[in-house]
Amino acid sequence: MFQKTRLQLTLLNSIVFIVLIAILSRTIYFYTEDQIYKDVNDSLIKDYRDFNNGGMPGGRPQGEFLLGPGPSVIVWGPDDTIIEPRLSVDHFFKVNEQKFFPKTFDDIEEISVNGYTYRALSTQVDTGYGEMAVQFIRNVDTEKDMLDRLLLILFVGGGIGSLVAIGAGYLLAGRALIPVKKSWDQQQQFVSDASHEIRTPLAVIQSRADLLFQSPNATIEEKAVDISIISKEVRRLNKLVNGLLTLTRTDSNQMEVKKSNFFLDDLLMDIVEQYTDIASFQEKSIISHAPDQVVFHGDKERIHQLLVILVDNAMKFTEEGGEISLSCIKNASSIILTVEDNGKGIPQEELPLIFNRFYQVEQSRSANEGSGLGLSIAKWIVNTHQGNIKVTSELNERTRFEITFPRNQRKS
Repeated sequence: MFQKTRLQLTLLNSIVFIVLIAILSRTIYFYTEDQIYKDVNDSLIKDYRDFNNGGMPGGRPQGEFLLGPGPSVIVWGPDDTIIEPRLSVDHFFKVNEQKFFPKTFDDIEEISVNGYTYRALSTQVDTGYGEMAVQFIRNVDTEKDMLDRLLLILFVGGGIGSLVAIGAGYLLAGRALIPVKKSWDQQQQFVSDASHEIRTPLAVIQSRADLLFQSPNATIEEKAVDISIISKEVRRLNKLVNGLLTLTRTDSNQMEVKKSNFFLDDLLMDIVEQYTDIASFQEKSIISHAPDQVVFHGDKERIHQLLVILVDNAMKFTEEGGEISLSCIKNASSIILTVEDNGKGIPQEELPLIFNRFYQVEQSRSANEGSGLGLSIAKWIVNTHQGNIKVTSELNERTRFEITFPRNQRKS
């Protein structure tokens, strides 16, 4: 698919380049032609005007009518033959008399005869002998040769330029498709991972539901375990779908972020209060530390979601007797938010991967029942607030998430 698209982009880019080269070459050629013939045309026009102002050339010296390297004059009789200058029957002009006869009057024309090129300006004159024509003519072989060489150069250069354009178009198309292909691969991986994650709870729900159908007369109490498992898997599936929906909206920039001022230290206290009973039940402790009142400009709902994700992770990987601490401090330029626990920790080689979608540390721990989407959402929340998230960890000792927000955020 991408190869076909690359060829199509190459064709499109090449056509654009070739058209531009053709326009440029045409412009250069006609500009050069105009400049080369400018002196020739000016000399013909000068003689043409002088003649019209001075009358018939009959009273002028005979040399005026001789054919030479400069502008010359030919007088044509009523029978369309040359009467001035007087030429022998084998003279080049006399032999090609009909080819030199003016085809247009009062406008410059180009005449090509046997490989020679001339430019001429002619006028008609009524006389007592009939209508005659006076033709001012000049040989332009030198100028024509220059233009022919220029045309050859432009043609060859245009051909080489077209080949270069095709090659450059192919390379540019390849470079342009790199982010597209990367995005496509990520999308395919996303769909594959999402399908895998959704399939697991669905399989559990289906198997437990089948067990319920096998005992239609059983009481709810007798099937409490199966019902409990189905309920838990439904909640897990619902959480997974919500996470997928959130990430999909963030990718398409459909997720709204409503920023306002609120007290971040108060939000930490709310989180601690929310998790105190759960932590106590699991024989863990959770505390917050905020030495100063911290006013934060952001989306309170998203920051709350960020803290819930980090605290949930800390609760999962902290053993009985462990502690989860939340803190926020401010300095002249930043607000620093931290979530730290003294749990199992994260291997150093896995730290760069934990924000990837569907990635789970020690995935064999099925008891944690995570989907691997939480930290991806957390990173998006931090990015939308122009912050930076950093994680440090030591196995079996501690894990620390440190988020730094600028106090003065740029307007998005």
